[in-house]
Amino acid sequence: MSAIDAYQRAAGQAVTLLRKPEVAAAWEQPSALTEMTVGGLASHLAYQIFSVSFALEEPESQETPIPLLEHYARAAWIDAPLDGEVNAGIRVKSEGIASEGALSLAERARTVLAEQQTRLVRRSGNQVVFMPQTGWALTLDDFLITRMLELAVHMDDLAVSVGTASQELPDAAFDPVLVLLARLAARRHGQAALLRALTRAERAPMAINAF
Repeated sequence: MSAIDAYQRAAGQAVTLLRKPEVAAAWEQPSALTEMTVGGLASHLAYQIFSVSFALEEPESQETPIPLLEHYARAAWIDAPLDGEVNAGIRVKSEGIASEGALSLAERARTVLAEQQTRLVRRSGNQVVFMPQTGWALTLDDFLITRMLELAVHMDDLAVSVGTASQELPDAAFDPVLVLLARLAARRHGQAALLRALTRAERAPMAINAF
């Protein structure tokens, strides 16, 4: 399965979660993420789908795409404090989107994903996508992997927030997310720490977080 197909399946699962009545019922309540409501978290999840449409609207870039790990090395939000400008901006934007309400947001996400399915079928994973918000480019496949990571993490956050079971992604979507997280964790903590966390409980480090 291609990254394009895998993304569409993961995004479809996110839309299904957004449409759950438990999400709408808890919309204004605190989420599992500090200083973010359930509605704000749901909006941040939906935005990962919307961002793909924004990328597809950009003309094909002539920029040289950077490697996926370099994208995360440059990302301003990694290691930024919770009350820092980047994270505060994400929360404000998400809560603003949440103001349209649970049902409207879920329907918009469903509609946007349906439109993407028509557009993505004509795209190649090697196509270069420029991201104005970062100032650099990725291949479409790598960009979609970044979206799948966000979808996977925030679907779990939202499920925990509203007391529903977390959904398992199809292997085609989970595998690239797993590899990316493992590489990021190894870069942060070292290969030995990651190996011990996965194989030697008696020597496992206290933390092996990727971010």
